[in-house]
Amino acid sequence: MVMFPLMNKRPLIGLTMDAEDAGGYSKFPWYALRRNYCGSVVNAGGVPLALANEASLVEAYLDTIDGLIVTGGAFDVDPALFGASDIHEKVDLKPDRTDFEMAITKGALARDMPVLGICGGQQLLHVVLGGKLIQHIPDTIDTDINHEQPNPRDEAGHSITVKAGTMLHKIVGATEMNVNSAHHQAALDEPDGVVINARAKDGVIEGMEAPAYKFCLGVEWHPEFEIDPGDAKILKAFVEASYARV
Repeated sequence: MVMFPLMNKRPLIGLTMDAEDAGGYSKFPWYALRRNYCGSVVNAGGVPLALANEASLVEAYLDTIDGLIVTGGAFDVDPALFGASDIHEKVDLKPDRTDFEMAITKGALARDMPVLGICGGQQLLHVVLGGKLIQHIPDTIDTDINHEQPNPRDEAGHSITVKAGTMLHKIVGATEMNVNSAHHQAALDEPDGVVINARAKDGVIEGMEAPAYKFCLGVEWHPEFEIDPGDAKILKAFVEASYARV
């Protein structure tokens, strides 16, 4: 049997999946994950592994993977998880998926495993780290930016400013990026241990990181589309951080 040097092993990257009821793709309930999530991991040097929303498997997953990507989706984090007593009428919940993502994200951070939160995954990561969310941007912030961008996701919807000196800034090597964020919720605050690293021109938070961890980064946009030069750099830095666990 041929044995390959450990350094040649590519890190295994777990990606959370969306869960849908019967209809559309199948007459039975089904999971969903866009192909470019996996493709961007492959491009960055990792091996993608889709994770079913099974809370009983969290520890088994964490024993297997080297890095975790919490993906986006057309749903919201339950406001009760960040202490809100009222739920905005625009909020749409997927409790089973959220429960699983909360559990595996907390578990990954407890192991100091690299974590990348994308879109809704960034919002969930922010809540896990003690933050709160704006439940519906149009009702909270007076802005000319449509954060639920109407144009295709493979095009930029607006620009963001990256805070100098942050991990994100060091990764992308720029203080401005063109992004394709599509969301109606957003991080509200900057709790202890969290650094806000990117904002839209209207002040809406677009990125955050937690310096106490080896790699803990959340971005409100979708770098897996690789529409800005910094997007591929984000995935590459995440996968490289995951190599240390191989």
